[in-house]
Amino acid sequence: MKICFATNNLNKLKEIQTQLGEDFELLSLSDIGCEEELPENQQTLEGNSREKALYVANKYNVSCFADDTGLEVDSLGGEPGVYSARYAGLQRSNDDNIALLLEKLKPFKDRSAQFRTVITLILNGKEVQFEGVAKGKITKEIKGNGGFGYDPVFQPFGHERTFAEMSLKEKNQISHRGKAVEKLVVYLKQEV
Repeated sequence: MKICFATNNLNKLKEIQTQLGEDFELLSLSDIGCEEELPENQQTLEGNSREKALYVANKYNVSCFADDTGLEVDSLGGEPGVYSARYAGLQRSNDDNIALLLEKLKPFKDRSAQFRTVITLILNGKEVQFEGVAKGKITKEIKGNGGFGYDPVFQPFGHERTFAEMSLKEKNQISHRGKAVEKLVVYLKQEV
């Protein structure tokens, strides 16, 4: 079955394709000819995920799913949250985002945080959402060079390493996106 994942982020595509397995052919936005920036005008992860999925499904007439992920840090009142990708500005620099986060956390002892992913699937005109959460803490320094985004400073509870120090397989087993995709895969396999 062909299904579009509303992204051109190769890291996300690779992560999710490994979980979907051979039953599904994952298409990126460029695979369906979508070159424009997808709208993200909502104030919640749920809203942004839905907005992107509806845009692609309606404009390109394909079954698709879109995700939105945010890092929610307790001491910062849930920041950066829905603004995680552009926390330090519209240039969307992972390094700048991490530097700003670490700077803002300096006065706080509580470094607990969670990654949260919301996926909206639009399949045959039906809309379903799936959520995945990974709880952990923000490290004081960057560790590891795998993964992307805030992975080098996010250490999930019960683990000694950050997401960036884990293999893709290890990360997928415990990550927010991995948990949301697991629910998505179960649903898709029931629908096929």
